[in-house]
This record gives sequence, C-alpha cells and structure tokens, in this order.
Amino acid sequence: MTKTAWTTMFWVGEPSGPENKFIPNSCSYWDDNWQKHFGGIDDPLHRTGFYPAAFTPKQNPFYFALPYGERDDDGRLKQSALDLGPEPLLKNRWIRIIRKVPPLQAFQCYAQWADVGPNGEDDFEWVFGEAEKPKSSFNNHAGLDLSPACWTQLHMTDNGWTDWEFVDEADVSAGPWKEIVTR
Repeated sequence: MTKTAWTTMFWVGEPSGPENKFIPNSCSYWDDNWQKHFGGIDDPLHRTGFYPAAFTPKQNPFYFALPYGERDDDGRLKQSALDLGPEPLLKNRWIRIIRKVPPLQAFQCYAQWADVGPNGEDDFEWVFGEAEKPKSSFNNHAGLDLSPACWTQLHMTDNGWTDWEFVDEADVSAGPWKEIVTR
C-alpha cells in the first residue's frame, strides 16, 4: 500500500534542537553507536555525491525513519508487532520513495530502515495500517524522515510531500542505494 507523507530530513549525527524535538541522532532506535557504526556524521551540507565529504560510510547512506518501533520500554515485542513476521522485523527493511514534481516529473529512490521517527515510535496504524496521517502533529504531521542521500536523489530542497511503500529487497532496482547495503 502506498502512503503519502510530509517528509523531513534527518541524518546520522544530527544534533538535537527544536527542529527535531531535541532528539539527538548519534544513536538510533536499534543502535546505541549508530554514528560510530555509520563511520561519522552524515553531514547534509558537505557532500561528495550521495556520501558525506569526509568519509565513505560503512552503512547505506540511503536510510529512513518511520514512527514505529517493535519493542516496548521493557524490551519486549509489542503486541502490534507479533503479526509482522520473524525477527528482525523492521531494521534494514526497504521502501521505495517517489517525489512527484508537477507537471510531469517524478524522482524515486530506495532506502533502508535505520531509525524510528519522526517524533514517535508507536504509530502502527500509520506505518502498517489504514491511517491516512501520523498521530503526531509535529511539523505538519511529518510521517517520514529521509537521509541527505535520499534528499539528493529526490531533488528535495525543503520538507515536502512524498509517496512511499514497503518493497522486498529482491524488488529493489539497481541504483546508488545498492552500493552499500546495511546488514
């Protein structure tokens, strides 16, 4: 099922501030050492193509966050996650993102799930269900965070609307998002 989301940028190593509800991105929902494992800060202002200018990332620079995580505060699998399949349920899953630019252009990319957000981790109905918009009203009901590499591929210069859908890895087409695949 394709969803339409107000889409924002976030990045590995992004400092906390009012734009991201004071949530630092040196760690992720699944990785307390995300910045180290990625290889450094994925600086959106200093780039060499799809990569940060200072280093070649150790993980896929095409990554995203959706506002659902499969574990509760005690580390147990949430009831809502039990029907999703065998673990790992979410980490490194793929989506296809499309940005339509009127009148006739569209840009697309693929990305892997690397963090939870924007601004929530319990919005099962938005991510997997029938909800038309996220629970959170923060930043125009933002429902998808994308990495700087995704923004570059989608020709985004500011927050905007995108369409996204889950895809199986076998259906991910060739492109720069397959140069470094996170396992």
